[in-house]
Amino acid sequence: MPARAHRYVSRRRVLCATAATALSAAAGATFAQLASSKTLRIILTAPPGSSIDVLGRVIADKLRERSGQAVVVENRPAAGGTVGTHEISRATPDGATIGVSFTGPLATAPFLYSKLPYDPVKDFAPIVLVGTAPNVLAVPSALPVHSFKEFLAYARQRPGQLNYASVGNGSASHLSMELLKTEAGLFLVHIPFNGAPPAVQATAAGEVHAVMSNPTTLLPVVQAGRIRLLAVTSRDRWPALRDLPTIDESGFPGFEAIAWNGFVAPAATPRALVDALNREINTFFAMPEVTSRIEAAGWRVGGGTPESFGVFMRAERARWQPVIRRSGARLD
Repeated sequence: MPARAHRYVSRRRVLCATAATALSAAAGATFAQLASSKTLRIILTAPPGSSIDVLGRVIADKLRERSGQAVVVENRPAAGGTVGTHEISRATPDGATIGVSFTGPLATAPFLYSKLPYDPVKDFAPIVLVGTAPNVLAVPSALPVHSFKEFLAYARQRPGQLNYASVGNGSASHLSMELLKTEAGLFLVHIPFNGAPPAVQATAAGEVHAVMSNPTTLLPVVQAGRIRLLAVTSRDRWPALRDLPTIDESGFPGFEAIAWNGFVAPAATPRALVDALNREINTFFAMPEVTSRIEAAGWRVGGGTPESFGVFMRAERARWQPVIRRSGARLD
């Protein structure tokens, strides 16, 4: 080999080796080492005191402890979380701003609003899934049904005569029941309420015939004997309600309708930062003091890679688009 060519090849090998070393170091670096700002801003797309607020602040506290950075948490719950989600999307993509968004803004909002100020596919870099939770089908204790199958038979015999409560038009509570109506061939009238407490109380009082709501909201009235739980919408049984069957195992294989949330960053955030945050947060999920607080807020702990979270979000959008179209639900 000519000396000039040999020098070129040797130099190229050195450059490649140096680049590989740099990439390897970046891949293994912590978020604190890679972040360009001394302050981390975390946007939570739900109100203070909500279950999403609780889990977001648990992670924020751990990031503060581990990195030594200042961490500022902001609640931006307006318009079903779409305002805060838009704020995340338009932040400078330097790792200084991330946020927790959820099912509505990232999966169902594109089909509920005629126009969104962000694109849930193009405008975000997924970081990690944080939590998932089912809804539960429940009926007033006075209703003469004691199982999911009895409820189906009762409703099919009375098409259009029964109604159901949801926590709001276009909510997971609403869409979960619309999915069940389609799968089971039911004709139930939708009665939207402004939030879970009034929807659950109306069900307990017998003002409506059924409700889809999260387990945490339902358990107090169940314990008071005013509501009966029939089935859960997760694919497998919920840990806190082991005796409650899933809709999937009750004659509708593949049925799943869950709420979820996770951390996302602006789309152009450097991949090394996204990976470092993903590693940090997954580490927290192995800590009992973190998992216990997430579970107490009504969530099952998530985790996984940025890629798996991205795949999950795309699947959720595909799941809910036809359901929303059939229901005619709109939020503008």
